[in-house]
Amino acid sequence: MLAVVNLQVHYGGIAAVKGISFAIEKGETVAFVGANGAGKTSMLKALSRLLPVGTKGSIRLSGEEIIALPTHRLIHRGLALVPEGRGVFARLSVAENLAMGAYIRKDKQEIAGDLERVYALMPHLKARHRQLAGTLSGGEQQMLALGRALMGRPQLLLLDEPSMGLAPMMVHKVFETIRAVAAQQVTILLVEQNAKLALETASRGYVMESGRITLTDSSTNLLADPRVRQAYLGE
Repeated sequence: MLAVVNLQVHYGGIAAVKGISFAIEKGETVAFVGANGAGKTSMLKALSRLLPVGTKGSIRLSGEEIIALPTHRLIHRGLALVPEGRGVFARLSVAENLAMGAYIRKDKQEIAGDLERVYALMPHLKARHRQLAGTLSGGEQQMLALGRALMGRPQLLLLDEPSMGLAPMMVHKVFETIRAVAAQQVTILLVEQNAKLALETASRGYVMESGRITLTDSSTNLLADPRVRQAYLGE
Protein backbone atom coordinates (compact mmCIF):
# COMPACT_ATOMS: atom_id res chain seq x y z
CA MET A 1 0.00 0.00 0.00
CA LEU A 2 2.65 2.53 1.08
CA ALA A 3 6.39 2.19 0.50
CA VAL A 4 8.70 4.97 1.67
CA VAL A 5 12.42 4.99 0.90
CA ASN A 6 14.98 7.50 2.18
CA LEU A 7 12.46 10.19 3.15
CA GLN A 8 14.18 13.43 4.16
CA VAL A 9 12.71 16.68 5.47
CA HIS A 10 14.69 19.84 6.23
CA TYR A 11 13.74 23.14 7.83
CA GLY A 12 16.45 25.37 6.42
CA GLY A 13 19.67 23.73 7.56
CA ILE A 14 17.97 21.56 10.19
CA ALA A 15 17.17 17.95 9.29
CA ALA A 16 13.84 16.96 10.85
CA VAL A 17 13.54 13.59 9.09
CA LYS A 18 16.84 11.89 8.24
CA GLY A 19 16.35 9.39 5.46
CA ILE A 20 13.75 7.02 6.92
CA SER A 21 12.35 4.00 5.08
CA PHE A 22 9.27 1.91 5.93
CA ALA A 23 6.29 0.12 4.41
CA ILE A 24 2.64 -0.40 5.30
CA GLU A 25 0.51 -3.19 3.87
CA LYS A 26 -3.10 -2.77 2.79
CA GLY A 27 -5.49 -3.01 5.74
CA GLU A 28 -2.78 -2.53 8.38
CA THR A 29 -2.80 -0.06 11.23
CA VAL A 30 0.76 1.04 11.94
CA ALA A 31 1.83 3.43 14.70
CA PHE A 32 4.74 5.85 14.85
CA VAL A 33 5.66 6.80 18.40
CA GLY A 34 8.33 9.02 19.90
CA ALA A 35 8.91 12.16 21.92
CA ASN A 36 8.05 15.67 20.79
CA GLY A 37 10.50 16.77 18.13
CA ALA A 38 11.26 13.25 16.94
CA GLY A 39 10.06 14.08 13.42
CA LYS A 40 6.72 12.25 13.42
CA THR A 41 4.53 15.17 12.34
CA SER A 42 7.13 16.34 9.81
CA MET A 43 7.05 12.85 8.32
CA LEU A 44 3.25 12.97 7.95
CA LYS A 45 3.37 16.45 6.42
CA ALA A 46 5.96 15.24 3.96
CA LEU A 47 3.84 12.24 2.98
CA SER A 48 0.89 14.55 2.35
CA ARG A 49 3.17 17.04 0.50
CA LEU A 50 2.61 19.86 2.98
CA LEU A 51 6.38 20.01 3.38
CA PRO A 52 9.05 19.72 0.68
CA VAL A 53 11.11 16.55 0.73
CA GLY A 54 14.59 15.53 -0.35
CA THR A 55 14.95 14.72 -4.05
CA LYS A 56 16.63 11.35 -3.49
CA GLY A 57 13.72 9.68 -1.71
CA SER A 58 10.65 7.81 -2.88
CA ILE A 59 7.00 7.64 -1.74
CA ARG A 60 4.92 5.01 -3.51
CA LEU A 61 1.20 4.64 -2.86
CA SER A 62 -0.40 1.50 -4.35
CA GLY A 63 2.63 1.21 -6.62
CA GLU A 64 2.48 4.79 -7.92
CA GLU A 65 5.24 7.31 -7.21
CA ILE A 66 3.63 10.32 -5.51
CA ILE A 67 6.63 12.22 -4.16
CA ALA A 68 6.28 14.96 -6.80
CA LEU A 69 2.48 15.25 -6.71
CA PRO A 70 0.96 18.44 -5.25
CA THR A 71 -1.14 18.11 -2.11
CA HIS A 72 -4.49 18.70 -3.81
CA ARG A 73 -3.96 15.71 -6.11
CA LEU A 74 -3.22 13.22 -3.33
CA ILE A 75 -6.87 12.94 -2.30
CA HIS A 76 -7.56 11.66 -5.83
CA ARG A 77 -4.96 8.95 -5.13
CA GLY A 78 -6.73 7.91 -1.93
CA LEU A 79 -4.62 9.63 0.72
CA ALA A 80 -6.28 11.64 3.51
CA LEU A 81 -4.76 13.44 6.49
CA VAL A 82 -6.45 14.21 9.81
CA PRO A 83 -4.04 16.90 11.02
CA GLU A 84 -2.82 17.71 14.49
CA GLY A 85 -5.24 20.29 15.88
CA ARG A 86 -8.11 18.83 13.85
CA GLY A 87 -8.51 21.71 11.36
CA VAL A 88 -12.30 21.69 11.09
CA PHE A 89 -14.09 24.53 9.33
CA ALA A 90 -15.32 26.35 12.42
CA ARG A 91 -17.97 28.48 10.67
CA LEU A 92 -19.48 25.58 8.76
CA SER A 93 -21.94 23.10 10.23
CA VAL A 94 -21.11 19.49 11.02
CA ALA A 95 -22.96 18.38 7.87
CA GLU A 96 -21.14 20.96 5.74
CA ASN A 97 -17.76 19.85 7.09
CA LEU A 98 -18.57 16.25 6.20
CA ALA A 99 -19.71 17.30 2.73
CA MET A 100 -16.34 19.02 2.22
CA GLY A 101 -14.69 15.64 2.71
CA ALA A 102 -16.47 14.36 -0.39
CA TYR A 103 -15.95 17.45 -2.56
CA ILE A 104 -14.03 15.59 -5.29
CA ARG A 105 -16.70 12.93 -5.64
CA LYS A 106 -19.65 12.95 -8.05
CA ASP A 107 -21.44 9.75 -6.96
CA LYS A 108 -24.27 11.39 -5.01
CA GLN A 109 -26.03 8.20 -3.96
CA GLU A 110 -22.84 6.62 -2.66
CA ILE A 111 -21.90 9.85 -0.89
CA ALA A 112 -25.27 9.76 0.88
CA GLY A 113 -24.62 6.15 1.88
CA ASP A 114 -21.15 7.02 3.20
CA LEU A 115 -22.62 9.90 5.18
CA GLU A 116 -25.02 7.53 6.90
CA ARG A 117 -22.14 5.15 7.65
CA VAL A 118 -20.18 8.00 9.23
CA TYR A 119 -23.23 8.95 11.29
CA ALA A 120 -23.67 5.32 12.35
CA LEU A 121 -20.02 5.23 13.42
CA MET A 122 -20.31 8.58 15.23
CA PRO A 123 -23.98 9.06 16.16
CA HIS A 124 -23.33 12.21 18.18
CA LEU A 125 -22.36 13.94 14.91
CA LYS A 126 -25.74 13.18 13.43
CA ALA A 127 -27.43 14.66 16.48
CA ARG A 128 -25.38 17.83 15.91
CA HIS A 129 -25.44 17.92 12.11
CA ARG A 130 -26.72 21.53 12.00
CA GLN A 131 -24.38 22.76 14.74
CA LEU A 132 -21.39 24.94 13.82
CA ALA A 133 -18.17 22.93 14.05
CA GLY A 134 -16.47 25.66 16.05
CA THR A 135 -18.94 25.17 18.91
CA LEU A 136 -18.14 21.46 19.34
CA SER A 137 -15.89 20.14 22.08
CA GLY A 138 -12.33 19.19 21.20
CA GLY A 139 -13.20 15.50 21.13
CA GLU A 140 -16.23 16.09 18.93
CA GLN A 141 -14.10 18.14 16.55
CA GLN A 142 -11.60 15.28 16.39
CA MET A 143 -14.41 12.89 15.49
CA LEU A 144 -15.66 15.35 12.87
CA ALA A 145 -12.20 15.65 11.32
CA LEU A 146 -12.01 11.85 11.16
CA GLY A 147 -15.48 11.60 9.65
CA ARG A 148 -14.66 14.28 7.08
CA ALA A 149 -11.56 12.30 6.00
CA LEU A 150 -13.61 9.11 5.68
CA MET A 151 -16.04 10.86 3.33
CA GLY A 152 -13.26 10.87 0.74
CA ARG A 153 -13.07 7.06 0.87
CA PRO A 154 -9.33 7.06 1.58
CA GLN A 155 -7.12 4.10 0.79
CA LEU A 156 -4.62 5.42 3.35
CA LEU A 157 -5.65 7.46 6.39
CA LEU A 158 -2.95 9.52 8.14
CA LEU A 159 -3.78 10.44 11.75
CA ASP A 160 -1.64 13.03 13.53
CA GLU A 161 -1.86 13.06 17.35
CA PRO A 162 -5.60 12.31 17.64
CA SER A 163 -5.48 12.31 21.45
CA MET A 164 -3.85 15.73 21.78
CA GLY A 165 -5.64 18.06 24.19
CA LEU A 166 -8.56 15.71 24.85
CA ALA A 167 -10.05 14.61 28.15
CA PRO A 168 -9.43 10.93 28.98
CA MET A 169 -13.05 9.95 28.29
CA MET A 170 -12.93 11.54 24.83
CA VAL A 171 -9.56 9.93 24.10
CA HIS A 172 -11.19 6.56 24.78
CA LYS A 173 -14.09 7.36 22.42
CA VAL A 174 -11.82 8.65 19.67
CA PHE A 175 -9.61 5.56 19.75
CA GLU A 176 -12.62 3.29 19.94
CA THR A 177 -13.75 4.91 16.68
CA ILE A 178 -10.30 4.55 15.13
CA ARG A 179 -10.38 0.83 15.91
CA ALA A 180 -13.82 0.58 14.30
CA VAL A 181 -12.49 2.29 11.17
CA ALA A 182 -9.51 -0.09 11.11
CA ALA A 183 -11.91 -3.03 11.36
CA GLN A 184 -13.37 -1.88 8.04
CA GLN A 185 -9.95 -2.57 6.44
CA VAL A 186 -8.99 1.07 6.05
CA THR A 187 -5.20 1.34 6.07
CA ILE A 188 -4.08 3.66 8.87
CA LEU A 189 -0.79 5.35 9.69
CA LEU A 190 -1.12 6.64 13.24
CA VAL A 191 1.24 9.20 14.79
CA GLU A 192 0.64 9.47 18.52
CA GLN A 193 2.68 10.63 21.51
CA ASN A 194 0.72 8.30 23.82
CA ALA A 195 2.83 5.26 22.96
CA LYS A 196 0.80 2.76 24.97
CA LEU A 197 -2.49 3.77 23.38
CA ALA A 198 -0.99 3.87 19.90
CA LEU A 199 0.64 0.45 20.14
CA GLU A 200 -2.48 -1.11 21.66
CA THR A 201 -4.39 0.17 18.60
CA ALA A 202 -1.87 -0.79 15.91
CA SER A 203 -0.55 -4.17 14.83
CA ARG A 204 2.99 -2.89 14.21
CA GLY A 205 4.97 0.10 15.35
CA TYR A 206 7.98 2.25 14.61
CA VAL A 207 9.87 4.31 17.18
CA MET A 208 11.33 7.60 15.97
CA GLU A 209 14.11 9.52 17.70
CA SER A 210 15.78 12.66 16.35
CA GLY A 211 14.43 12.16 12.84
CA ARG A 212 15.38 8.50 12.53
CA ILE A 213 13.59 5.17 13.00
CA THR A 214 15.39 3.45 15.86
CA LEU A 215 13.09 0.47 16.53
CA THR A 216 10.44 -1.45 14.65
CA ASP A 217 8.52 -4.56 15.65
CA SER A 218 5.06 -5.90 16.33
CA SER A 219 3.09 -3.79 18.79
CA THR A 220 3.11 -6.66 21.28
CA ASN A 221 6.90 -6.86 21.22
CA LEU A 222 7.37 -3.10 21.41
CA LEU A 223 5.05 -2.87 24.41
CA ALA A 224 7.19 -5.49 26.13
CA ASP A 225 10.53 -3.97 25.10
CA PRO A 226 12.36 -2.54 28.16
CA ARG A 227 13.68 0.38 26.09
CA VAL A 228 10.17 1.40 25.03
CA ARG A 229 8.75 0.83 28.50
CA GLN A 230 11.40 3.01 30.10
CA ALA A 231 11.42 5.80 27.52
CA TYR A 232 7.74 6.04 26.56
CA LEU A 233 5.61 4.13 29.06
CA GLY A 234 6.97 5.76 32.22
CA GLU A 235 8.41 2.62 33.72
